[in-house]
Amino acid sequence: MGLPRIAPYPMPDAAPENRVSWTVESSRAVLLIHDMQNYFVDAFARDRSPIPELLANILALRAHCDNRGIPVVYSAQPGAQTAQQRGLLQDFWGAGIPADPKAAQIIDPLAPTGSDILLTKWRYSAFQRTPLDTVLSDLGRDQLIITGIYAHIGCLMTAVEAFMRDIETFFVTDATADFSADHHASAITYAAERCAMALTTSRLLSRLVAHPAPAAQ
Repeated sequence: MGLPRIAPYPMPDAAPENRVSWTVESSRAVLLIHDMQNYFVDAFARDRSPIPELLANILALRAHCDNRGIPVVYSAQPGAQTAQQRGLLQDFWGAGIPADPKAAQIIDPLAPTGSDILLTKWRYSAFQRTPLDTVLSDLGRDQLIITGIYAHIGCLMTAVEAFMRDIETFFVTDATADFSADHHASAITYAAERCAMALTTSRLLSRLVAHPAPAAQ
């Protein structure tokens, strides 16, 4: 029970064919950095693929979003959860993040800034038991850029739920990481075929267009 040790694997460098051709827009998008906490990242060898590529790509997206005025939202699970708080997660993954505060922290290179929004996350989807939907609504945003870990669990479940809330979602293939290359590829394929637009960091950055926010009425 608990997280597996994750063997290095090559970060995917391409995206599958998408069923949709949405255009990501600065005035509509929010960047989600999903569960990039020490506890989860430590399941990987940090100096081996896919982690260096994952970090570099999230940082590039983060910098671009900062320059374009795109809000950045982080999800993070709390440490030392009770069995009641864990619910059925306990049956699949054990106790989760320990009481050590460092384990629950976002990794240092991606530490949130004062302008970022940090959500406490309790289940796979970043929408469950969080105000993420309200945050998007209050910001007047209806697009979500998903990065982080793990691709086939929380990232994919968040993309599915965004789809069911009519939020256009962009699943960044090389700014997510997973338990294995097969898990990662499966998550990307499902996203592209069922609920999101899957694309690489470079393609997203090249497609991200600046549209001014509508004038206040």
